[in-house]
Amino acid sequence: MFPVTVLAALLASCASPSTRIASGLERYGFDPARSACVGDRLERRLSLGQLQQLGRAAAAYGRDDPDPRRLDAGDLLRVAGEIKDPAVALEVGKALAGCTASA
Repeated sequence: MFPVTVLAALLASCASPSTRIASGLERYGFDPARSACVGDRLERRLSLGQLQQLGRAAAAYGRDDPDPRRLDAGDLLRVAGEIKDPAVALEVGKALAGCTASA
């Protein structure tokens, strides 16, 4: 499985959404502190369905990427913006901005 699909796969596993998001972001290249911060915020502010949409969109985003194992903050925000639910992009943006000090 390519790491780009990790976020989607992790959202379907047994760990808490926050832990799965953080693990996925670390695999994409985020540092552990920022990953945990973003994961915590997104778990609190998005529904499981919204998180699953984000995971699927992230997996699809990397299919044509020359390095599908990397996903930076800008990429994650673009992915969130492609979801029809504007709350997803808003919350991803707020989480990324609020967790900048943790980076």
